[in-house]
Amino acid sequence: MKACIICKTEEGKYKCPTCLVYYCSVSCCNKHRNTKCTLTKRKEDEIVTDNNKYEFRTRDTIPHKKLKMLEEDKSLKNLLSNPHLRSLLKTVDKSEQPETIMQKAMLEPIFVEFADACLKVVEPEESTDN
Repeated sequence: MKACIICKTEEGKYKCPTCLVYYCSVSCCNKHRNTKCTLTKRKEDEIVTDNNKYEFRTRDTIPHKKLKMLEEDKSLKNLLSNPHLRSLLKTVDKSEQPETIMQKAMLEPIFVEFADACLKVVEPEESTDN
């Protein structure tokens, strides 16, 4: 159960689209709107992607060009042939508490290898040639 961030007594059934905290009612929502959301603040400008979906940019948003590179990476394709890894990814994706599940998944070597491979594609280390 996720508790309401405002009243802390009721179950948080709704999620703020800006900072992703949970609240339980219209009155708690209105109280929350009077505060400044900062956790994952969304820019108001939406960018239309090539498949007509909207992307809300945050400081962690990966550009589509780099996401396309993930799709084409042979080492990632090889890792994704592992049924255990696919099962872990599905569990994280379907979880109501992805942060907690992600922490547990990061204890699995195959998941860490997958995360590292993804980061190498989207954030390659810069050459340290002197």
